Amino acid sequence: MQEVPKSLWQRATEVLPGGVNSPVRSFRGVGGEPFFVREGAGAYLVTEDGTRYLDYVMGYGPLILGHAHPQVVAAVQEQAARGVGFGIPTRLEVEMAETLIRAMSSIEMVRLVNSGTEATMSALRVARAVTGRQRVVKFIGCYHGHHDSLLIKAGSGAAALGVPDSEGVPPAIAELTLTVPYNDIDALKSVFKVYGKEIAAVIVEPVAGNMGTVPPLPGFLEAIQDLTKAHGALWISDEVMTGFRVNYGSFAEAQGLRPDLMTLAKVIGAGMPVGAYAGPREYLSLVAPSGPVYQAGTFSGNALAVAAGLAQLGVVSAPGFYPPLVERTGRLAAGLVERARHYGIPASSNQAGAMFTLFFRETPPTNMAEVMTCDAERYRQYFHGMLQEGIFMPPSPYESVFVSAAHTDDDVERTLRAADRVFSRLAQ
Repeated sequence: MQEVPKSLWQRATEVLPGGVNSPVRSFRGVGGEPFFVREGAGAYLVTEDGTRYLDYVMGYGPLILGHAHPQVVAAVQEQAARGVGFGIPTRLEVEMAETLIRAMSSIEMVRLVNSGTEATMSALRVARAVTGRQRVVKFIGCYHGHHDSLLIKAGSGAAALGVPDSEGVPPAIAELTLTVPYNDIDALKSVFKVYGKEIAAVIVEPVAGNMGTVPPLPGFLEAIQDLTKAHGALWISDEVMTGFRVNYGSFAEAQGLRPDLMTLAKVIGAGMPVGAYAGPREYLSLVAPSGPVYQAGTFSGNALAVAAGLAQLGVVSAPGFYPPLVERTGRLAAGLVERARHYGIPASSNQAGAMFTLFFRETPPTNMAEVMTCDAERYRQYFHGMLQEGIFMPPSPYESVFVSAAHTDDDVERTLRAADRVFSRLAQ
């Protein structure tokens, strides 16, 4: 008997943990098997079997211009013809640092790395070196990468010593991380009252994006800035997701604030593996080889990746780039809520710039505890219903939708018509 060929998914599960190289890609949050992408162009993906999807994941944020934008592709091709990576400095690295410094007034020096995880890990190391302290405060539901110090389980109560969110994380490291609810100023004050002299840094997504999109309440970021200053700690604004996605530059700075350190990735790499941490000269000068804080990477500042990022930043820096993108995002978010409610389905949304999340609950959540009250089963049904309509939404109720400049008004209207059909079926 002839052996039946294995599917690509079967082959993947035999050679990759869970069949994927990053957990959310497995569709565990919504059920079913993931599809495999062959190519992308503009706002659309094409799978290995030829199915075409309107894409609202956009690589989880980096692709603000859409897939295979001509200027990004040209920059990558041009650089690839010259060489991919050299292990010695290039002009592109300098130009990227200069571009970021021009865009954000609170930074004077930049160190390029390969991912958001590397950026936050390194920023914490700098903060501990600056302050001579060890404890770090993070907010429940905020994700800052998978390194040991910040892969901490969300707890309840005003504050809790960190509990590892993964096997293999030493409890002694996790215990240096204090967790408090996002948007809870009183809880943060309580933590500083008890641990103020031990806290090196507070790290926060200024708009949470990894429990779905959850913006800061009025005064929340200001309280972080004031409390860190008062207690001699540093504020790390983790703008891996929000940087250049919500507005040009930093979200925190757009609110009139001045973080001590900044972390970036996603949009500044245009889909290539790029990250950065940045801040005042006095702090970044501590990084090797200038100072005693060691951090290194063979691929840091890789020419191909930086070329892609610079090309994308050049496009988004044009006057008038963001307003129509933000307006289109808002129209989509509001339209989805309106259509769900029309069929008696509780729904709400949070938006920040060109990202939003549709939550299946009556009011928009402000923290992780409220996010967890959303109807995850309803989201699962919605996800698969939209996929059947040819529209790819995030395969988890706790991720953000990312709209790109490649999405058109017609795409938005197509999405809303599809959602109307899906919600009508869910309401039956």
